[in-house]
Amino acid sequence: MTADDDTIGPGPYSAPQLRMDTWNDFQLRAAWLNEFAKHNRDLAEPRRLVEACIANLRIFESYWAFPGPQRIARLQSLLERGAFADLAIETRELARQLVGDSYRQHAEAEDASAAHADQSKQRKAFDRANQRNRPYFEVLVVDGVDSFDQDELRDGLRACRRDTDEFVYEIVTVPSLEDAVIAVQFNWTIQSVFLRYNQSFHTENKHPAFDRYLRAIERMGMPVCFGLDRSVALGKLIKALRPELDLFLVTDAPLDRVAGNLGTEFRRVFYRLEQYMEQHLSILKGVRSRFETPFFDALRRFSAKPTGVFHALPIARGKSMSSGHWTRDLLEFYGENIFMAETSATSGGLDSLLQPRGPIKRAQDLAARAFGARHTFFVTNGTSTANKIVSQALLEPGDIVLVDRDCHKSHHYALVLSGAMPVYLDSYPLTQYSMYGAVPLAEIERQLEELKAAGKLDRVKMLILTNCTFDGITYDPQRVMERVLAIKPDMVFLWDEAWYAYARFSPVLRRRTGMDAAATLRNKFRSAPYREAYRTALKNSGQRGDANPDQPPMVDPDRVRIRVYSTHSTHKTLTSLRQGSMIHVYDEDFEQQVSDSFREAFMTHTSTSPNYQIVASLDAGRRQVELEGFEMVEQTIGLAMTLRERINEHPDLSRFFSVLRPEDMIPEEHRPSGTKYYYDRERGWGPLDEAYLYDEFVLDPTRVSLYIGATGIDGDAFRHLLMDRYDIQINKTSRNTLLFMPNIGTTRGDIAYLIDVLVEMSHEFTDKLSLESSAGLSRHCARVQSLTVGPPLPNFSRFHDAFKPDDLPTAEGDIRRAFYLSYDDRNIEPAPMNRAMLREIREGREFVSAAFVTPYPPGFPVLVPGQVLSAEIIEYLLELDVKEIHGYDPEKGLRLFAESALERANQSKEPRIEVERGTPWAARDPA
Repeated sequence: MTADDDTIGPGPYSAPQLRMDTWNDFQLRAAWLNEFAKHNRDLAEPRRLVEACIANLRIFESYWAFPGPQRIARLQSLLERGAFADLAIETRELARQLVGDSYRQHAEAEDASAAHADQSKQRKAFDRANQRNRPYFEVLVVDGVDSFDQDELRDGLRACRRDTDEFVYEIVTVPSLEDAVIAVQFNWTIQSVFLRYNQSFHTENKHPAFDRYLRAIERMGMPVCFGLDRSVALGKLIKALRPELDLFLVTDAPLDRVAGNLGTEFRRVFYRLEQYMEQHLSILKGVRSRFETPFFDALRRFSAKPTGVFHALPIARGKSMSSGHWTRDLLEFYGENIFMAETSATSGGLDSLLQPRGPIKRAQDLAARAFGARHTFFVTNGTSTANKIVSQALLEPGDIVLVDRDCHKSHHYALVLSGAMPVYLDSYPLTQYSMYGAVPLAEIERQLEELKAAGKLDRVKMLILTNCTFDGITYDPQRVMERVLAIKPDMVFLWDEAWYAYARFSPVLRRRTGMDAAATLRNKFRSAPYREAYRTALKNSGQRGDANPDQPPMVDPDRVRIRVYSTHSTHKTLTSLRQGSMIHVYDEDFEQQVSDSFREAFMTHTSTSPNYQIVASLDAGRRQVELEGFEMVEQTIGLAMTLRERINEHPDLSRFFSVLRPEDMIPEEHRPSGTKYYYDRERGWGPLDEAYLYDEFVLDPTRVSLYIGATGIDGDAFRHLLMDRYDIQINKTSRNTLLFMPNIGTTRGDIAYLIDVLVEMSHEFTDKLSLESSAGLSRHCARVQSLTVGPPLPNFSRFHDAFKPDDLPTAEGDIRRAFYLSYDDRNIEPAPMNRAMLREIREGREFVSAAFVTPYPPGFPVLVPGQVLSAEIIEYLLELDVKEIHGYDPEKGLRLFAESALERANQSKEPRIEVERGTPWAARDPA
């Protein structure tokens, strides 16, 4: 199937947004119908429009408890009775509650959603509920019962409610497996699911907005089965879609078929239909387990204590400000609570981040559950530090690391600190947009095979890749790791997911994360069917796992070790204070081989005075994603898709702006699904899930790269224009693109404002050009041309022989040695970067960098210590029109190694001492 064969069609990308839009249309059309009735005008057209809204909402509301199908039936009755005024009032009130989400804070929401409640009773019920402010959610029951049994079930669970319950919920019932799959993706307020034994397979609700949801059944696989087996299979499917949900099974199957045979998907099994109190308490317990925030709660309790401080932090409890006279504005600006929680104590109910045993340990364990890790560690000074911790814990001097050249600078410095030798991997270039893509799998395999041929595979320790890249290019970690493990079964993988923490909470995006891929591969390699397939391949080929030359080699299940680490800048894409990050670990050898060195690395890079507010925000942010992460990420994707749609559809924007599509950013050979676009003016929405299933690289749908070359304004200048004039903040630019990144805090109003600003700017550009002289138009065309044709993007050249460990033709280099050699100014010979240098390089002279040289954009080093300058690199730097190049002083020139220093370094290379891990220290002494 290709993108041209299958499109989602017109209308909003998000089905929940389509539901909201339909309610908004309904209230307007109901008001229009009422006005026509007041003035005795023809009611045919407004009535037809109202009936169309009801017809759509009858389908949509069958998956929601509020307003739900009962309320739709009442509105239909009002229409049929001609009670147009009541219809207009009720639709307006319901639309207000839905759009504002106010009903989800109502502890007695069922009073407001009762089929025959009048408006005054609704308002009183809502007012009472708001005073209590208990979070509201919905519980899905999958069972083909009739309306009488549905009411009995609903009434039975309502009767169990108590005033002391922390939460309140309502029941939504669907009859079939397909309806259940639709419901858990469409209704993001669902937190618990009960699967009963009387369910059919197909839905009767046919709507194009649900096609994307139903494709999950085909994508994830659903065996043909009935009864208990169908419920179990449906449970696995729901867990794959939304792993955070609590699943319960209600069955009358024999005990020997159920006990110990259901896997880990179900939280509990019930045998009696009428066990309402047990079911009610189980629902609350499940949500409570996600709602708890161990450290945040402990910090709040501590801040409420009357504490005398005879320790560090005069600012604790705000005393140094409240007792003084000149810093009270700081206290007034931030408020008291942040200072009441400021402490250096690790006792009194708190915990130590450096050696957690109490609430921080519990909070980290809950985060590991949320992100699918075996272990999770909180980091309070950013993912730059998280990356260094992982590298230092796992790498030793002389280890070889494969790393994408355009990775974050923290990885380069981590290699300097660890003494590991990098083999830099080149990403495919996007020259037209002055950005790089990602590293093709073929390039990774080529480098590994070269190292294997040179007898160095035992020294290769780690592969570091950025997933996803700043511009949204996303790897397939499962595919990459499986292919690499076939060559190097004990490879360690570090996925830098600094900008991708949210992906865990989207069923489509999740499979492209390191933790999900690690769990999938472990289950696959440990399974009996895989072992049998491997034995068959081995038997057929006579070579280990190399059954078919047209197929990639298989991984040996007896030798493979799953060793995966992911680092998240939680603060960048989820709820956390700045610098709040996490390290997620899925390493089968962590406890036996890594835990001690990891602890030392953590101690090395972590302050002994970590910020407790950051830790608390990480804890609370974890709670949020477990309870509403799916909702918020789906909303973010929907908003990003809306932004694409509006820019493509608006007639005033297409002259100067266009959104880059997958076909613009990913070469065709890496897109076997054929996906070219996420939105097309003629063909509507493209099948995002097809790309995520089949393609080597995909474009993260939340990243919207706007091409601005036609404006004649470069990306950096445009960024300042947006910020200084319109207060719109963006992070990343290239010479001719702007990167817009909707996040879980972005609103529809933010998107609308951005569109309005772009339209205003487009009008100004048009007006200005209409008044330009022919000479002015020529200058504008020249600027556009200079932005449209960017300088060629250079690849990594090579390390100088002085920093190569041997004479073998492999690419690794001793970056640590080069880095520290530059500390002695006698080894440095600065040189101006100009055309004369370029000419000398082309004539054969070698210049070697003594520093990291990082232009912004693109924001990663194009030169590292010990690297030979190539003509392509110098030409690129000379043609760049950026104002910021770290590591380059225009007055002094580039920091280069003197030829005499390189000669001494070459002569003084020490032979590498081969040491196996676990060798006693006495055996490591070369003497």
